[in-house]
Amino acid sequence: MPRKTRDTGLETPSKKPRLRATKRAAKRAAKRPAKATPERAAEIYGRLAKHYPNAHCALDFNSPFQLLVATILSAQCTDKRVNMVTPALFKRYRTPAAMSEAKPEELEEMIKSTGFFRNKTKSLLAMSRAVAEQHGGRVPDTMEDLVRLPGVGRKTANVVLGNAYDKNEGVVVDTHVGRVSARLGLTKETDPVKVEQDLAKLFPRDQWTMLAHLLIEHGRQICEARRPKCEICFLNDICPSSRV
Repeated sequence: MPRKTRDTGLETPSKKPRLRATKRAAKRAAKRPAKATPERAAEIYGRLAKHYPNAHCALDFNSPFQLLVATILSAQCTDKRVNMVTPALFKRYRTPAAMSEAKPEELEEMIKSTGFFRNKTKSLLAMSRAVAEQHGGRVPDTMEDLVRLPGVGRKTANVVLGNAYDKNEGVVVDTHVGRVSARLGLTKETDPVKVEQDLAKLFPRDQWTMLAHLLIEHGRQICEARRPKCEICFLNDICPSSRV
């Protein structure tokens, strides 16, 4: 995820254990170097795609606006929890204009369980107002316009562009993507922006959105932060961080 935004900082993870896991992964991979080449990247992508044929965005949405709201709520919160909150939220506030007029205390109560609800409420209100007033109620479909919205950084913009507009402008780098990429020797970086740049050089543009889904799925199911299941990993023979 990107560093702190100018509005609320919602995209700055305060999960130090996960950052340490990513740094440890990078150091471990460095001890067993594997060249980060497009050919090796293609092999990794092929295996991931074969193993996770149903990988997709875990956030439930029916419009770009819903996805934008859900992604803002997902900061330092699980997708599962966000999906429990959004049905009632979207039913009550169906458009950016409607959400922009919400009473802060009511919105806070509805999203409270996602954590950091006061900052998220401020972001949702400001973002909705900007979309309604500056973009005619339509969530913009360019990176430049999206990152100008309150509470929206590059990671959130990538999520919306890739999953709502089918535009591969970049690779979503969350804690899973950063950790797994380092362990696989695809990057030596720990800064999300630099990790994204490394991945973009290795994988074809039309794979960028799906790549994030695949790496996230692998991070959740096998390449866990604390105890990666290397013994059952289908990438262990080409992974420089494998413990088997």
